[in-house]
Amino acid sequence: MQTCMTTGKIAILKYCLRSCRKSCYQSSMIIVVANSKGGVGKSTFAVHLAAWLHEQGHRVTLADCDTQQSSSEWIREAVPEIKAVRLDSPDVILNELPTLNADTDYVVADGPGSQTETSRALLLRADLAIVPCKASMLEVRALAKATEVLRVSQDIRAGLPKAIIVLSMVGKNYRLTQDMRDAASALNLPLASKPMILRQIYADAPGQGAVVWNMGSRAREAAEEVDHIFREILPDAAKRRVTRAAAAAK
Repeated sequence: MQTCMTTGKIAILKYCLRSCRKSCYQSSMIIVVANSKGGVGKSTFAVHLAAWLHEQGHRVTLADCDTQQSSSEWIREAVPEIKAVRLDSPDVILNELPTLNADTDYVVADGPGSQTETSRALLLRADLAIVPCKASMLEVRALAKATEVLRVSQDIRAGLPKAIIVLSMVGKNYRLTQDMRDAASALNLPLASKPMILRQIYADAPGQGAVVWNMGSRAREAAEEVDHIFREILPDAAKRRVTRAAAAAK
């Protein structure tokens, strides 16, 4: 791994200054999808992120660290080419994640829905934490408690993992209020610009062993939604879109 020429820290391109981004490269990354509250869409996010990274041409491993172990079963049906492993204890996580990381481009870890030593172990190994959160004041305020383990890890590891909040299971007509923005800002965590809308297609996907972009026209909006979110969070992991004009000019 190389370091950011500006900060001297391991480079996660999303968070490097544009002036030095070309000089910053992280050969592999551990991404943890984390929130100690259950029912916020962590497994949905983790499976789709792993599948999306695979579609971009990267080598991906999904580490299922939740007691329900639903994401590993889902990904094996949806994208059998992706390696899926189950890590069921803090010691195993601390020992195995670096090994997995050495053999792949991205490890996507689906965290547990509880404040446990498992969560602590994941964040002690993560380069980036993605925190799905339902869009309500109660949920955002609860993040102050839920992110305590994240803060401890950042203190120990000089700011790592970097983290971002993604609003999930949001109603179609939802509008982010200033109170919500202020509550998120108080956590000193960036907020993704686009939320994941509460859609039936996401609930249907695991039962069909699929990800939304492989579920036909009724899933088009969901597919565009997750692609937008992932490109915002991991712009340098995305394939470059080739426009018709650019293709014709070649």
